[in-house]
Amino acid sequence: MLVCETSRLIVRQFTIDDAPFIFRLLNTEIWLTYIGDRNIKGIDDARSYLVNGPLASYDRYGFGLYLVALKDERTPIGMTGLIKRNGLEEVDIGFAFLPEYTGKGYAYEAASAVKDYALTSLHLPRVAAITTEKNEHAITLLKKIGLHHEKMVYLPGSSTAFMYFIN
Repeated sequence: MLVCETSRLIVRQFTIDDAPFIFRLLNTEIWLTYIGDRNIKGIDDARSYLVNGPLASYDRYGFGLYLVALKDERTPIGMTGLIKRNGLEEVDIGFAFLPEYTGKGYAYEAASAVKDYALTSLHLPRVAAITTEKNEHAITLLKKIGLHHEKMVYLPGSSTAFMYFIN
């Protein structure tokens, strides 16, 4: 299901057939460094991630993480979307892209479109985001889409302090 689109991108719900892409994305150095190892060691693990993550979130909340693809070629290049996390009051926007598609404005384009979708189509009052202090690219992008750093937060079960952004 198409969620939104931009001049260059489509943002759609994941399907189980996206497991090979998930396997690749979740094992990139950027993902492992800034988001964390989700223990996706094969296609079956990627399928489980999709079933228990994005697909379950669509059913439970009506939103989740979405696949981002180039509009013309339909090539998957990353993900963005909305996450309801334990320990955060507001819905959190997240994003991750394959290394070869970073630095081209795709993350900004997709995250902006999903933020607008959250506020206008889903009628969420606010959108939040979290990131580590070391993730300078994410910090820059969050500011660029109109979020501002409000405080530091800890998620349940984590000893990592995250920067909390809100619109």
